[in-house]
Amino acid sequence: MTAMMERNTAAKTPGAETVREQADRKRATRYLLAGLRLALGWIFLWAFLDKLFGLGFATEGKNAWINGGSPTKGFLSFGVTGPFEGFYQSMAGAVWADWLFMIGLAAIGTALILGIGVRVAAVAGGLLLVLMWTAALLPANNPFMDDHLIYVGVLALLAVTNAGDTWGLGRTWARLPIVKRFAWLR
Repeated sequence: MTAMMERNTAAKTPGAETVREQADRKRATRYLLAGLRLALGWIFLWAFLDKLFGLGFATEGKNAWINGGSPTKGFLSFGVTGPFEGFYQSMAGAVWADWLFMIGLAAIGTALILGIGVRVAAVAGGLLLVLMWTAALLPANNPFMDDHLIYVGVLALLAVTNAGDTWGLGRTWARLPIVKRFAWLR
């Protein structure tokens, strides 16, 4: 009886949150994080598909990777600014850079969409995004901050919250023996 009275009192106290409200907030947070994971995964996967097939958004068909184009040459040759300009321009069009970039985009996007290996995808995606950020220093509209760094923060949030568990295969992935043994693969 006392527990019921305490629950009723807590529910009526201004600022007090009921157990149901807490559960609803946790559920909404899980869904929001899953949605962000899917959206960010699609950003990576779309960049891969557009560069691979030249779908006409950022890459014209004639410059598609499958048509012999280089996914890195255009941006690294002409879009790089700042203190690392020479470093990045020296990699423009290099076969190894094209392959690493495309494999990275595809793997990060796929992992995020499936909700598997989100921690690994977050680290790899964070590294790729920081490299892209340093390729265009200083950002045009801000002394240092741009969307690449915001995405790095979102990836970190997705990794630490196991965002692959909701609307993804994260729970199944986590039960694999190798993932149990090496939690960083989660």
